[in-house]
Amino acid sequence: MTNILIALVVLLVIVSLVQLTRVSELLAELKKEDVNEVTDNDNKTQGLLYLVVGMGFIIFVIWQMVEWNHLILPPAASIHGAEIDVLMKFTMTLILVVFFIVTPMLFYFAYKYRGNKNNTAYFFAHDNKLELIWTIIPTVVLTGVIIFGLKTWDRAMNVDTSDAKVIEVYSEQFKWTARSSGQDNKLGESDFRLVTNTNALGVNMEDDNSLDDKLLREVHLVVGEPVLLKFRSRDVIHSAFLPHFRVQMNCVPGLITQFAFTPTKTTKQMKEEEGEDFEYVLLCNKICGSAHYNMQMSFIVETQAEYDAWIASKQTLSEKLLTQKQ
Repeated sequence: MTNILIALVVLLVIVSLVQLTRVSELLAELKKEDVNEVTDNDNKTQGLLYLVVGMGFIIFVIWQMVEWNHLILPPAASIHGAEIDVLMKFTMTLILVVFFIVTPMLFYFAYKYRGNKNNTAYFFAHDNKLELIWTIIPTVVLTGVIIFGLKTWDRAMNVDTSDAKVIEVYSEQFKWTARSSGQDNKLGESDFRLVTNTNALGVNMEDDNSLDDKLLREVHLVVGEPVLLKFRSRDVIHSAFLPHFRVQMNCVPGLITQFAFTPTKTTKQMKEEEGEDFEYVLLCNKICGSAHYNMQMSFIVETQAEYDAWIASKQTLSEKLLTQKQ
C-alpha cells in the first residue's frame, strides 16, 4: 500500500510540473513573448539551480563517506591483506582529492560562464604548455598508481608455497567441502570420473598420498603459518571469497585454481575486536543459483597447539574407508 501511495505522489508531482509548464507557456503567448527565447534571467536562474544541485551533490557524497565508510572493507587479517588495504586507501585518497577539486569547479564554472547577451565568445585554439600539463601530470600519476598496484599484486600472488599447508576447497551447489593434506603435506590425486555418492570429491584412493588426507566441514588454520588453498568446482563457476583475508578466487569446473596467504589474527583475537558473534566465513561471491546466499563454510584461525589437537581428532580417508567396510 505504501509503495502505491508513493507512486501516486510521484505521478501527481510530474503531472503538476507538466501543467505548470503549460500554464507558463500560455501566459507567455498572451503577453506575445517568444517562449523559445532564452533570456539572461533564465540563464542566471538555471545557473543558480545547477550550482545548488552541485553543492547538494557534494554534501551528499561527504555524508555517504562518513555514514558508510566502515562498510567498505572489514579489518584485514592476513599479511598481503594489509598491503592491499594500503593500496586501496592510497587510490581512494587520490580519487577523492581529484573529485573534490574538479567537481566544485565544474558546477561553479557552469554558473560563472553562463549565457549572457553582453559576452562574446573567446576562441582559445591551441596552447602547447596547457596540453603538456594536462597530459604529463595524469600520465605520471597513473603510472605511479599502476606500478604500486602491480607490485602489491605480485607480492600477493607470487608467494613461496614450499612450506605452506595445502588444503583443497571443493565447491558445488550449494556447499563447500575441504580436504586437508596429511603428514606429507601432499594431496592425493582426484578425478571427476571417480565422483560417487561415497566419494564426492572424486579422490583416487589408489594414490598413496590420498590415504592420510582428511575431509573437513570447517577449515582450521594456524596463525602466522602460510596456507595454500586449491579450488575446484563440481558444477558451475563459483567464487571463493574470504573478505577478512582479502582472498578471492574463481572455482572453475575442470580447472584447479589456487591462492596462498598467511593469517595474522586468530578467531579469538577477532572476537575481542569485533564482538563475540565474529567468525571467518568462506562465501561464494558469484551468483551460482537459488541457494547461493547459503553457500558458506567456517574458517577458524588458532594456535599451533589448538590446531594439532583438532586435526588429530579427524579421521583420515583410509580410516573412513575401513569404517565403511566394517
